[in-house]
Amino acid sequence: MTKWYIDKGPESDVVLSCRVRLARNFTEYPYPHRSTPEVRRRVMDRTVEAILHGSGVMSQEFRFIDFTKLPAVERQVLVEKHLVSKELADSRIECGAVISASENISIMLNEEDHLRIQVLGAGLQLDELWTLADKLDNQLADTIDFAYDAKFGYLTCCPTNIGTAVRASAMLHLPALVMTGYIKGILESVTKLGVAVRGMFGENTDATGNIFQISNQVTLGRSENDIITGVRSLANQIVEQERGLRQELIKQNGIRLEDRISRAYGVLRTARIISAEETLQKLSDVRLGVNLGLLPGLDETKLNTLMLDIQPGNIQQKAGRALRPDDRDTTRADLVRESMKVPGL
Repeated sequence: MTKWYIDKGPESDVVLSCRVRLARNFTEYPYPHRSTPEVRRRVMDRTVEAILHGSGVMSQEFRFIDFTKLPAVERQVLVEKHLVSKELADSRIECGAVISASENISIMLNEEDHLRIQVLGAGLQLDELWTLADKLDNQLADTIDFAYDAKFGYLTCCPTNIGTAVRASAMLHLPALVMTGYIKGILESVTKLGVAVRGMFGENTDATGNIFQISNQVTLGRSENDIITGVRSLANQIVEQERGLRQELIKQNGIRLEDRISRAYGVLRTARIISAEETLQKLSDVRLGVNLGLLPGLDETKLNTLMLDIQPGNIQQKAGRALRPDDRDTTRADLVRESMKVPGL
């Protein structure tokens, strides 16, 4: 079965993936960074017990990963798959994650909150992800007493998550908006609507490869359905604007656009040394060419696979050893050249 981060989904010409995340905390324990090693370990043990011996959603196969025993490269790979946050990967306290076999469910343990429940999927399918996240949350609540206040809702470490503590996000590929300069107005508008815009790997990351992540900022006073509907509606509006501008670019100066796409494809086919950032930028142009039907023989799933494989952690994991930056760049170029071999192109 293809993993969600490789697969195609609804509106996947623009929406690469989406996520629904819930923040939850045990009533009786302090937040992770104000707690003791013993209590943090107890949080992990109790959560793992609830998941591995649960039913329904939790009856599918899960694995527990103890980060205190996990090498740095393996942590980085989980970040690159969007299964854990960079904050969790960099943490030096007792923490970990419980991840489903299909890797569409990831529960981070002792990050900012005791539990960060994530459900992920390809394309734009926030409603389906919310349904699954809600079921998982309810089943965990059968055995875990979550911190909750009748007035404020779920209590979390960060005040911005108090309330429903639901964050819905969509990862968008927006090359036409960037090329035309309209992206600035979009970003300003959505920020005024209380929507956060980040890069591919979340907070404090750049929108490399014209990839932007949008998510709600406010959870207090808003229902779960309002949050999901709001982010889905906004994503759909941006999708329509991006698609319209792609067609406008072809209409106004198609030969220049084709030249840009062809040059990007040529670099990827011939480069002998290339950084992850440059690869993502060129892949953005190639992905646009695939979506516009200008590069037959390539498809989104191949590009999704490559986008993951060229990341530093994945490269070193496949090599079976730590690599210097220059060695990663040459290894990456070899990998990209091989992936870009398509008969007739």
